[in-house]
Amino acid sequence: MIKYALVVLILLSGFNCTHKSEVRDGDREEVFRHRADSIMALMTLDEKIGQLNLPAAGDITTGQASNSNVAEKIKNGQVGGLFNLKSAEKIREVQRLAVEESRLGIPLLFGMDVIHGYETIFPIPLGLSSSWDMDLIKETARIAANEASADGISWTFSPMTDISRDPRWGRVSEGNGEDPYLASQIAKAMVEGYQGNDLSLENTIMACVKHFALYGAGEAGRDYNTVDMSKIRMYNEYFPPYKAAIDAGVGTVMTAFNEVDGIPASANRWLMTQVLREDWGFDGFVVTDYTAIEEMIDHGIGDLDHVSALALKAGVDMDMVSEGFLTTLKSALQQGKISEKDIDDACRRILIAKLKLGLFEDPYRYADPERAKKEVFSDDNRKRAREIASQTFVLLKNDNGTLPLKKGSKIALVGPMADNAENMSGTWSVAGNFGESISLRKGLENALGDGALISYAKGSNVVVDSLLESRVSIFGKPTYRDPRSEQILIEEALVAAKDADVIIAAVGESAEMSGESSSLTTIELPENQRNLLKALHKTGKPVIVVLFTGRPIGLGWEKENIPAILNVWFAGSEAGDAIADALFGEVNPSGKLTMTFPQNVGQIPLYYNHKNTGRPLAEGKWFEKFRSNYLDVTNEPLYPFGFGLSYTSFQYGEMEFNKVELKGDDKLLVKIPVTNIGQYSGQEVVQLYIRDKVASVTRPVKELKGFQKIQLEIGQTKLVEFEITVKHLKFYDYDLNYVWESGDFEIMIGGDSQQVKSKTISWKN
Repeated sequence: MIKYALVVLILLSGFNCTHKSEVRDGDREEVFRHRADSIMALMTLDEKIGQLNLPAAGDITTGQASNSNVAEKIKNGQVGGLFNLKSAEKIREVQRLAVEESRLGIPLLFGMDVIHGYETIFPIPLGLSSSWDMDLIKETARIAANEASADGISWTFSPMTDISRDPRWGRVSEGNGEDPYLASQIAKAMVEGYQGNDLSLENTIMACVKHFALYGAGEAGRDYNTVDMSKIRMYNEYFPPYKAAIDAGVGTVMTAFNEVDGIPASANRWLMTQVLREDWGFDGFVVTDYTAIEEMIDHGIGDLDHVSALALKAGVDMDMVSEGFLTTLKSALQQGKISEKDIDDACRRILIAKLKLGLFEDPYRYADPERAKKEVFSDDNRKRAREIASQTFVLLKNDNGTLPLKKGSKIALVGPMADNAENMSGTWSVAGNFGESISLRKGLENALGDGALISYAKGSNVVVDSLLESRVSIFGKPTYRDPRSEQILIEEALVAAKDADVIIAAVGESAEMSGESSSLTTIELPENQRNLLKALHKTGKPVIVVLFTGRPIGLGWEKENIPAILNVWFAGSEAGDAIADALFGEVNPSGKLTMTFPQNVGQIPLYYNHKNTGRPLAEGKWFEKFRSNYLDVTNEPLYPFGFGLSYTSFQYGEMEFNKVELKGDDKLLVKIPVTNIGQYSGQEVVQLYIRDKVASVTRPVKELKGFQKIQLEIGQTKLVEFEITVKHLKFYDYDLNYVWESGDFEIMIGGDSQQVKSKTISWKN
């Protein structure tokens, strides 16, 4: 082994150019390719195939399968990377097996689901997206990369950029909502935050955009389910965030579980090679999701030998957990199902990723116990997590200035999420220290100090059904179910509320009621929690709902009857302190929804950028026979995309245009004055929408094309300006050409997707 390891080191020392500044990008890529080829010249066929194998290991496992004898496989050169192994010490020891006890000493990649923070947990991605603040979102990825890299992780399976319009699907909590433009901006910010400008730096990690493609459009909102849509819809509505990540230089791509055009994504050559590599120019490597290759057997396209060959030929480079590549590719090569070039191409791409990360120069660079002690879950990181979390809360209702609260108020705190630190981090927070999170109860006590006037009662369980509740607490985040009856719990809450000035009800979901494999057929607030709220409402005291959720929830009764609703998502490690900051007015809520809240599950899918029918309901109408509407409820959402209140009020003036008739490459400048007319300073997200009124294919009624988050002091006015060019008008036509067409365009600006100022302009080629 020593002989061959030295040969590899000699090959690598010939041209040391890991930093971008040392050589032009094109030359740099050629050097990496040359290095990878030099290493491959020393490798056996088995060792090349071994680089394509990604088994699970360590403290945290998910999915259906597990791998055995991982250590022996590493020594035999049969492993290219491991994932979900935590701690610098453990990773250093496993890396030692690869670089000191395998024949060639090729280092391993170490990956982890660092989705919204490492040990310092930030709000769930759906919550982060509600900040509409790209610098803030980028910072969360940067902090996560810094922590994870110190603890040995060099690769994260993030960002998830799947567009979804169905809140029944639990994984909406991991995404950025329903809009392709906003999700694209977030994808770019996350990739830049994780990877920085130089992957060889010790505090950057390689990102992985997922799930390619269309995973968020599963039928019936059921996880892993069939997806079927037209290509024109793929390109215009679902592909943009993935492409934005590719354009930002993301290092890896993860395949989706679902099929695309009848072929599972992991075997879809059109998707993985033509679109991803040939059309979009992606030059990193493709990894499957957990057991995705093996799962293609159940999809019905062949046995493990066959689907493994299909995946490699499609353009998949690394097999997560299935071990189909490891156990079948040699035989497939002998049978002529694949070529050695197919194996070489995949192996080369993985080796290049390791070279870019600097792992051949220092295999242990991402596992520094001393650095980890200083930087992981540090006081500074926790402080930023608290500040960032407070920017993601969405104030859904605030009648008569119920919020913010005065600190001298007597508070009754009730609800199943009021005193549950473990659930504050939400789903997919696999590396978090759940017990160290700040509960809402603790946050209120911290804010009020020794004079805190808080009475507490749980008031209800998360759900009535104990079996259902057991299914949503399988990842170490207990719900602390109370065995007493619903009525006894409510009566206890009423006792706690008896002498209170105000009631804070912490209700909604527990952390794992959303996330992977957490689909629901109803999105209403659980009945027992609503019964608690009804009992509290009858006291006549003001009730403030603090809503914990990973998806849009049906809140029809609450909207009608509860004076104040603050949606806090799952806010992360510092949730309780951040929520208290918002409740007491230390922070003015500024979040805006990135996913429409329907009135009920029957409206799903419901999203703002829909298309018109030939029989649209007239504006302002509740119902009209032989029009596109319902008999029982209006077409309107409960809360629209882009919606979010503030403790202050913002007034939009009239739009000003530099011209209303444009040609070709002209630029349209639109200005609008926005004034803070309330009694608090605050932030507002000013949103720009455009409608292409006549086109060769039908276009949405409006599309987000820009936004700015501004700070306004009391009485202050800012003139917000948007520059619009023909790139904002482009779309994929019937033949999938990316074009813009002459015509009339409606320009809309406002504080959400419904409340907008509007004017039509003409733009000709």
